[in-house]
Amino acid sequence: MSAPAVRTPPATPSAELSGVAVVTGAAGGIGAEVARALTAAGVPVALLDRDVTALWQLAAALERDGSQVLAVAVDVADSADVEAAIAEVESGLGPIRHLVNAAGVLRSGPAAELTDEEWDHTFAVNASGVFHVSRSVARRMTPRGRGAIVTVASNAAFTPRVSMSAYAASKAASAMFTKCLGLELAGHGIRCNVVAPGSTRTPMLTALQGDAAERASVEGVPDAYRVGIPLGRVAEPSHIADAVLFLLSERAAHITMHELTVDGGAALGG
Repeated sequence: MSAPAVRTPPATPSAELSGVAVVTGAAGGIGAEVARALTAAGVPVALLDRDVTALWQLAAALERDGSQVLAVAVDVADSADVEAAIAEVESGLGPIRHLVNAAGVLRSGPAAELTDEEWDHTFAVNASGVFHVSRSVARRMTPRGRGAIVTVASNAAFTPRVSMSAYAASKAASAMFTKCLGLELAGHGIRCNVVAPGSTRTPMLTALQGDAAERASVEGVPDAYRVGIPLGRVAEPSHIADAVLFLLSERAAHITMHELTVDGGAALGG
């Protein structure tokens, strides 16, 4: 299920960032902000998500602003679905130059009490989803000899968190996969990097502890061995988007296999 590319000509891309971009999890908090930032830079963007309603709403809003977008409903956990979606993107918008893996889910709870379904679903989206999309896009980027991939992981990938074992482990897997991919693709002129956000003002954060989530993130939770945020605030989605766009851009032309942490110091520089 997809929408045609918008007919209004896009803004002229900057010299630092050009070519077609794909954003997975585009209907979510960070993914949507990344999509907005890319279109604001004049980049044609393919919006991928399984939340059809939110996906169409975002696409319609961006179209009204004159942006060139293509909305494609896809389940990143399904490799065949992903392959069809990526083929549709290249047919509708052109060769993919940038990929942002922002799709993610969170299933929290004590490790010993997680169900098979919770564990499997978390890895299916957060780890296998990154694999499926990156593989499909990399196969197309390689013969062209250029491209940039950024995976949105988490500072939980390298900082143990109580009741977040599945999420943390899946994000660690996606981060290391991206770095290994970057090593293999470096000779083809393709850069692969990771952005590791901390607590960010999105629906996912609220789902953890409701309205108290931000305060707990900032002040810390001693009983859970969690320090607060030294900068005294949670991140805005735009903070994460800025980091993603930097790593996609030519300003980061000599950066690959890097993990950029954007957490206000919550991981104490880890």
